Amino acid sequence: MGSTGTSSNHALIFGATGIQGWAVTNQLLKGYPSSDSFDNVTALANRPPSENLLWPKSDKLQIISGINLLNEDGQEALEKQMKEKVSGIETVTHVFFFAYIFKENPSEEISTNVELLKRAVSAAENLSKHLKFVLLPTGTKAYGVQCLADFPFADKLPLSEDLPRIPEPWQSQNFYYNQTDWLESQSKGKGWTWCEVRPDVVVGFVPNNNVYCLAQILATYLSCYREVEGEGAEVPFPGNEKSWKILSNDSSQDIIARFCIHAALHPDACGQGQAFNVGDNSQPSSWSQKWPIICEFFGLNGVAPPSGGSGPQPPQYLFDHLQQWQEIEKKYSLATGRVGNDRSLAGFDYFIMTMFDFDRHLDLSKQLKAWDQGGKAEEVDTKTAWWTTFERFREAKIIP
Repeated sequence: MGSTGTSSNHALIFGATGIQGWAVTNQLLKGYPSSDSFDNVTALANRPPSENLLWPKSDKLQIISGINLLNEDGQEALEKQMKEKVSGIETVTHVFFFAYIFKENPSEEISTNVELLKRAVSAAENLSKHLKFVLLPTGTKAYGVQCLADFPFADKLPLSEDLPRIPEPWQSQNFYYNQTDWLESQSKGKGWTWCEVRPDVVVGFVPNNNVYCLAQILATYLSCYREVEGEGAEVPFPGNEKSWKILSNDSSQDIIARFCIHAALHPDACGQGQAFNVGDNSQPSSWSQKWPIICEFFGLNGVAPPSGGSGPQPPQYLFDHLQQWQEIEKKYSLATGRVGNDRSLAGFDYFIMTMFDFDRHLDLSKQLKAWDQGGKAEEVDTKTAWWTTFERFREAKIIP
């Protein structure tokens, strides 16, 4: 790990090979917002990273795996391990926290994920006297999108950060609130501050198999569909007529990452526990606009769902054509393990593309205003967001 800049900033990224953590690491290594913004970048990954990371080579980077935040020996043992494994841990200035563990039981999910955050931030705070900022991602569950038919803010669109917490019984099942409450109390009177970013569906690449990556599901599905059905084939939308038309804002990983880094570098304007919606474009869009663009990348013709029904479900289609997919993997020398296992049939895509059948678009004015210092505000269109992601999956040999 070298020192090539003049900033003396050291980023510690938890969950660095997830969709958002990967992108923050990538943007930092690419020198966003400038090549000397960060001297050192430490990427912590739960699983050993694959060879297809696609990060630019940099002597600023160290990649560490094998640190268990929830080790049974407690905080002291964790800090000892981090001190031994992380070179320059005492110089950490910015924590980007993207670690998450799914638990079906809400109270278990709360306790697990609050503990993850507590241990990570406490370790950074105890081991480095230079901590300035903690960045926490949450999401539109803060607005109750998971309530589906009981979505509480259907009459308060576009969704803005000043909306109250969602009503019970949903409120006490949402670990975001427990995490932000803990950060609020922990940061009082300290030399560091924090903020929360709220993307909606994150469009992005992951090097490791990830059940929450809609783009990976669609990339493998549409690649298989193209091979089986042929170039120019029609692909009916997997959702229904209602979800085909709803308005939302995609949040591509590059936009999220750049805004996260901007916020972390501007604690006065973006700290104090503020929340920021983060999305690609202040103009919301519908699947009816996006689906044809997504399918076009694969040489396919994306069309509306059939009347009263839906198109093929991506995981089921892949399951039904598993032999053909395995032939595709051999034919194009692809990375394996993305299709036909327990990490590829989770139904996440059905939730996003069918069950989310209500408008849930975001007010992005706060993000754009905060980002506009120095003219940094950015917006991207559907083609840029999705095609960039698919190109990364192609480069990593995950799709042909």
